[in-house]
Amino acid sequence: MNIVISNAIDEPIYMQIKNQIKEQILLGELKEKTALPSIRRLAKELQISVITTKRAYEELEGEGFIETFPSKGSFVAAQNQELLKEKQLKAIEDQLMKVIEDSRAFDISLDELIHMLTLLYEE
Repeated sequence: MNIVISNAIDEPIYMQIKNQIKEQILLGELKEKTALPSIRRLAKELQISVITTKRAYEELEGEGFIETFPSKGSFVAAQNQELLKEKQLKAIEDQLMKVIEDSRAFDISLDELIHMLTLLYEE
């Protein structure tokens, strides 16, 4: 599991951890039932507070991405494949919305945007 913390962005550290773990699960990099580092170990590796790591794990558990078992640790939760696909589509939609906003700001037409997307997709 690879997590990079940045002080250059305005996002709280626990959110950076949560979002990066969630992304790795959605991309299939972290498979179902994969053990995550303990809260203490991850905090030590990232040189951050245990409280920060605990909050990230709690939020991931609340959203159904991980499961925590006392004395055993935290693991990637089994994902309903249909729900997982919906979450993946939502993540792509969010990214596309940002691209659409940027395109409008730079006065790029829908046809130009579709052409660029087609070219990039076919590479």
